[in-house]
Amino acid sequence: MRGGCALGILCGVEILIGAAGTMGDVAPFTGLGLRLQSAGHRVAVAAFEPFGDHVTGAGLEFRPLPGDPTQNARSRENRRWEQGRDGAIGAVRLVRLLARILPDMNAGFLDAARRGADLILLSQVSGLGGYDIARGVGIPSAGVYVAPVHPTGDFPPPVGVPSMGRFLNRWAGQLLQGAGSAPFARAIARTQDELGRPHRGPGALLAEQAAQDWPVFYGFSPRVIPRPADWRPGIRVCGYFWPPVPKGWTPDPVLTEFLAAGPPPVFVGFGSLAASHGERLSTLVREAVRRAGVRAVVQAGWAGLHVADDDVLTVGHVPHEWLFPRSAAIVHHAGAGTTGAALRAGVPQVPVPVAADQPFWAGRVERLGVSPGALPFRTLTAGRLAAALAAVHRDTAYRERAVALAAGIATEDGAGRVVEAVEQLRA
Repeated sequence: MRGGCALGILCGVEILIGAAGTMGDVAPFTGLGLRLQSAGHRVAVAAFEPFGDHVTGAGLEFRPLPGDPTQNARSRENRRWEQGRDGAIGAVRLVRLLARILPDMNAGFLDAARRGADLILLSQVSGLGGYDIARGVGIPSAGVYVAPVHPTGDFPPPVGVPSMGRFLNRWAGQLLQGAGSAPFARAIARTQDELGRPHRGPGALLAEQAAQDWPVFYGFSPRVIPRPADWRPGIRVCGYFWPPVPKGWTPDPVLTEFLAAGPPPVFVGFGSLAASHGERLSTLVREAVRRAGVRAVVQAGWAGLHVADDDVLTVGHVPHEWLFPRSAAIVHHAGAGTTGAALRAGVPQVPVPVAADQPFWAGRVERLGVSPGALPFRTLTAGRLAAALAAVHRDTAYRERAVALAAGIATEDGAGRVVEAVEQLRA
C-alpha cells in the first residue's frame, strides 16, 4: 500500500472483486468498484466474458471468467428451471446449473487471483470456491453479498420457502449452508487440488468462516432487511451498492418523446430470466396493459420481449436509476438488484418471481407495503397482471409508502461503508 488519502485510510490497495453471474450480479459491483477506485485503490472485476465491456466501460480493469450466461439461459436445463415450480424445487434446479459451470468458473477466478491482488472481495456465487482460492494464494478476503444467506431465526433462507418460526427458520438456514452446498463439493475439491490444499467440503469452509468471524458486507438496506441480532459480529448490513450510469449514456429521443407524451408508464422487464418465453410473455403483457388501461415501457431483456401497441414502447437496455423514477410502477422478476433499484426510485412494484431468492424479495416488498403481492411466474396470466397494475394505480398508499422508504434509503451509503473498512481488512 502506498501514500495517504481521504477517509483516513491508506491508498494503493489492489482489490479484486469476484462478480460471477448475470448483469444483475455484475452491476452493483461496478458501482462498489468505482467507489473504491475513487478512494485511491486499484480495482479489477472478475466476471463472465460477455460483461467485459460493462466493466471496462465503467473505468475498471476486467479479468475474464470463462463462460457465457446467455448460453446457459438457453439451455434445456434452464428452460426446465423456468418452467418448474417456485421455491425449493426451482432452487434445486438452479443449484444444478451452478454446479455445472463452477469448475471452469473457479479455474478462471484462480487465474484472476494469481494476476495479483492485496484484497479479494467475493460475491455469493464467486465465493463458491473463491474463499478457498483466496486462502490458497494467501490473499485476505471478505464477502460482499446482495442477498442474505446466513442462518437466522428472523426469516427463512431465501430459496422460496415460507417462514416456519424462529427455530425452524434458523435450522433450515443451517441445513442449506451444509447439505445444500454438497453439489459444489467436487468443483471445490478440484480447486483445492490445483492449490495443493487438503480437501475440505463446503460445510467445513463455512464453519471456518464462522470461527474466524470472516467479514461479510451485505449490500442491501437495513430498512429493507434489518440486521438479525443472531448474526455474528463480522456480518454487517451496509446499504445498497448502486451501479453507475454508463459513461456518456443519453436516453434515446424516441424514449423521451414517449415519456413526455402522456402519464408515467408502467415498466415491464424480466432481466436475464424467461429466455425461452419471449413470445408468450409479449402477448401476455400486451393484453394486461390494455386491460389495465395504462401506458408501458417494456424492456426486451434476454427473453426478447417485443410489444407493439399505441401505448407501449419496447426498449433495450436503459439504466434503471434513470428510467424507474419516471415510471408509475415496476413489473420485474424480483432479483435483488432490480428490487433495490425500484425501492430507490420510490415506485410501487409488481414482482413476478421465478425461483432462488426472487420469492424472498417479492415477499419482502409486499411486507413493506410497496407491492400488492407477488405474481409467481409459472401462474402469471394477463388477468392477474392487469389486476395488480390496476391496484397500484388505484391505491395511492403504495406510492406513498414507496416514496417514504426511498427517502430513508437515500441517506445510506453501502459502498462507503466498505471503503471505510478496506484498511482494516488489509491490516
